[in-house]
Amino acid sequence: MTNLYIIFAVLYCFLLNPTQGRILTLLPMNNHISIPPSPSPAPNANNDSANVVDHYSHAPSPSHSYNVNVDYSSPAPSPSDVKNDSVIAQEVAVYDVMSFGAIGDGLTDDTSAFKSAWDTACQVEDATVLAPKGYTFLLQPLIFTGPCKCGLVFQVEGTIVPPDGPNSWPKKMSKKQWIIFYRTHGLTFQGSGLIDGRGEKWWNLPCKPHKVRRSKGINASTMNGPCDSPVAIRFFGTTNLTVRGVKFINSPEFHIRFDACQSVHVDSLFIKSPANSPNTDGIHVENTVDVSIQNSVISNGDDCISIGAGSHNLDIKNVTCGPSHGISIGSLGVHNSRACVSNITVTNCLIKHSDNGVRIKTWQGGSGSVSDITFDSIKMDTVRNPVMIDQYYCLSKNCSNQTSAVSIASISYSNIKGTYDTRSPPVHLACSDSVPCTNITITDLDLLPASAVGSLSTYKYGSLVQPFCWNAYGSLGTSTVPPVYCLLEGLPLDVPGGDIGQC
Repeated sequence: MTNLYIIFAVLYCFLLNPTQGRILTLLPMNNHISIPPSPSPAPNANNDSANVVDHYSHAPSPSHSYNVNVDYSSPAPSPSDVKNDSVIAQEVAVYDVMSFGAIGDGLTDDTSAFKSAWDTACQVEDATVLAPKGYTFLLQPLIFTGPCKCGLVFQVEGTIVPPDGPNSWPKKMSKKQWIIFYRTHGLTFQGSGLIDGRGEKWWNLPCKPHKVRRSKGINASTMNGPCDSPVAIRFFGTTNLTVRGVKFINSPEFHIRFDACQSVHVDSLFIKSPANSPNTDGIHVENTVDVSIQNSVISNGDDCISIGAGSHNLDIKNVTCGPSHGISIGSLGVHNSRACVSNITVTNCLIKHSDNGVRIKTWQGGSGSVSDITFDSIKMDTVRNPVMIDQYYCLSKNCSNQTSAVSIASISYSNIKGTYDTRSPPVHLACSDSVPCTNITITDLDLLPASAVGSLSTYKYGSLVQPFCWNAYGSLGTSTVPPVYCLLEGLPLDVPGGDIGQC
């Protein structure tokens, strides 16, 4: 079996992983785009790229060789350190951005150095692009483009920052994104360094929903005006991706976003922005399948993890979330769109001091389905709406009632325990009038009001907001605290026909 695996890996690297023909459609073309060099044209050849200066023909050689089993920030072992090992250590080429002209003072533009290091490393198997510790690198919006040779690592040990706010952003470049990794199959993005989005000036745009205390002198209302804000790191069209260890703070909008990716492994991330920073989702997943997110700590001004349309087969576990808006599926079905999400599992997570716990949110008028969702072993600490389905999601008071809706079925809540903020009910299942929620199961629910902990002898449920259900069908596997009497047993008499719930 080992020999078959080695043969498959070799075939993938040499036959199925082309390094030329990098397609850049669907991406904003006014960003810096990193493209590995093509072979130099023959003398007097009629080449359309003749006017493009090749910066890589004299690129620096790898600055070091590192053992793949050691910390990239540590000095390389000498040959004598490994000569007696029974296993021959595989070496990787490390392309330090300092060797490509980076300054690392946080003021000088280091974009070209990162592009050059990437484009050179992209052509080498088992290569590493290194942003070393002790430096702060200023990067303009750019796209790191693949495919690359097998085993590429982007190692962040220093700090990476964008231009400081909207007024410093390059005028001809998109304000919707900062750093994109496109078609970088097999990439590992890792390190102990920091991605600092410097988001405060973006959060304070007049168009943003300010939730900052008036004592800070910031108007709590919103106004018209340009509102685009960049996602810090976006992975697009990428397979077999690993993201681990890196710290993210203060993104202008989403901290990390995965679009059209497959086989994604996220581990041991630290993500933080203020609780009042608008739209700063920690991790957003859209049109992406086969994802694991684990062992991470996220606190921010929006969802810790948000799961958008086209997402399937996600496993989320051992995540500490909050303060935040919780872990959410949605919002889905906006502008009468079709949205399909299935096979999502969230287990062994802690949600604390958050506006929501585990939530499914859809707009009226959509179609498609959310199905086969499991929330298990979730601890709540002073959370509003710990268990929530909201099929009337709306960002204003002007959303009209519509008859179609995203179908919600086969949702399991088990072993959800802790405390809730008594301003909202502990269970809120608001399903569509025309498309009921079905096959909802609740087992081992034990939620106490945060204000009652320590004084249970005087506590009475009748004095608090009770669980709320509307057109929600399912079953209770055990008795629950508080009792969820509002969940309707069985199935609705009239099940919507047509293709409303089809995906």
